[in-house]
Amino acid sequence: MKKIYFLFAAAVIILSAALTGCFATDKDEGGSVTITVMGRKSDLAKSYMTSIFKLYEDATGNKIAPIPIEDNEFEAEAAARFAKGDVPDIFMHFHNSDLDRFNIDDNFLYLNDQKWVDELTESTLAYCRNNNGDIMGLPYWENSVSGCYYNKTILDDLGLKPAATQAEFDVLCQALVSAGYTPICWSANGCSWPVQFALDPVFADDPEKLEKINKNEITYADIPEVTDMIEWIGNAADKGWFGSNYLKWDINSISPVMSSGQAVMTFIWDTWFYTDLAKDGKYTVDDFELMPVFLNTVDSGTYEGGNLNMMMVNKNGKHIDTCLDFLSFCADEKNYNAAFDGISTVKCFKGQTTNIQAPMITNASPSVEANLRASTSASKIKGFSNDDINVALNDLFRKKTDTAGCIKIMDELRIKAAAQQGVKGF
Repeated sequence: MKKIYFLFAAAVIILSAALTGCFATDKDEGGSVTITVMGRKSDLAKSYMTSIFKLYEDATGNKIAPIPIEDNEFEAEAAARFAKGDVPDIFMHFHNSDLDRFNIDDNFLYLNDQKWVDELTESTLAYCRNNNGDIMGLPYWENSVSGCYYNKTILDDLGLKPAATQAEFDVLCQALVSAGYTPICWSANGCSWPVQFALDPVFADDPEKLEKINKNEITYADIPEVTDMIEWIGNAADKGWFGSNYLKWDINSISPVMSSGQAVMTFIWDTWFYTDLAKDGKYTVDDFELMPVFLNTVDSGTYEGGNLNMMMVNKNGKHIDTCLDFLSFCADEKNYNAAFDGISTVKCFKGQTTNIQAPMITNASPSVEANLRASTSASKIKGFSNDDINVALNDLFRKKTDTAGCIKIMDELRIKAAAQQGVKGF
């Protein structure tokens, strides 16, 4: 009997060792854990990302294995991998409508109970919540402020002042045209993010409206502010407020246009001035200040809080606890201050001190505090796409349609996208 028991016990031990070997194939020889992190190639190469990866590896002995995907192929390629079950331990994604491609409920943990939640600033926390209030990921990114950045040197030379209301902004634009300047750099060849900024107060200030449009109970056409915005944009183009070449300008045109002084204002974010504005132009970052975006949706204008890359945890992965520990490591004050040392960004974490805040934002802080909204339209409107809005606006700019027709295209493309994403009610 003892012999039988011994043989049984030995078999159990052997089987256990075999099974342990099966489940440990993703571990390094030293027993460390390798965490896979999928994201855009350029995102994973950011200095603060490579810094926090190395800090974590040095501190724990675990490994971070980036899975970079080319930026212009990211959404489609990542979605194709997810469809095959190829889901990383951690997925980096911005909270926008493309996130609906990835079956959030089935693939990702909600992180409401993590201790680092209290470390996040209010606007950062709001960005990471879904429509049910669940926190989908740890925001670990440059936290920019989007608004209307203007050339203060040119305004000072002309004796003009920045605007505080929509009426004042309209007067300013006309004055700049009269003085021979292009008021606004609007890069219509592919860039339509100003609409995203302008829609934020429409939905951030009225959650019921957001809920209704996401249930397909109302459309853009039912919202007067959307009509006011599109009508204003069309009229601004007709008045020459975007200049004569705006249909040719793309994202790469903004730097030469702004650094040369060809245009006086542009709707963009603060970090752009430190990463993209030409250093050898007539005008540099020191020549610019900040006022709200005025696109006729709210009289006092608006600023958009940062669009943040979130690190989301695969709920079906092998290393859930290790991933959560990694996120806690990232959210530790000592570690995020080391990673973001010298980075130009508004803080995401309450204890963030080593970042550099753009003087433009500091100088406009009372206005920013009064008119800042968390990014809402791009992150929470189902089916929202800046590319689709660009299609509609280009028909408007080229006189292929009018205000109502432009909004109709926006609605049709948004509803189609929401239906493809399987949103209930579409």
